[in-house]
Amino acid sequence: MKIVEKEITIGELEEMSGKMFGNLVKAVVDVEKEIMAIDADLHADEEALLLEKGSEQKNLWGINIYPEMKGPDFVEFDSMINLRPSQNNRSRGVEDVTIQKNILEIVEKLVKKNEQSA
Repeated sequence: MKIVEKEITIGELEEMSGKMFGNLVKAVVDVEKEIMAIDADLHADEEALLLEKGSEQKNLWGINIYPEMKGPDFVEFDSMINLRPSQNNRSRGVEDVTIQKNILEIVEKLVKKNEQSA
């Protein structure tokens, strides 16, 4: 498990997905600090790591990243940690379109997609 503060490559994500679930990497994004925790079996473990590092619960959202996909299929908003009736989020998804957009912008900033092939 690690926290991504600068950037990570698609190749690194593909390697993680191969070890974990075959085609996805679980991640928790802190929309305030613009960082994410990745590479754990559970979103809850990544959430706990970010909370230990000073993140606030209200800013943490669970997603799945599909490194081999492009466009809207690259990120899936689906995690048990997203169930937050107190924040008007009553599903495993992220219902607020503004928060979704913010998460996608953070992922775009942190994931280096244009790798050179050897």
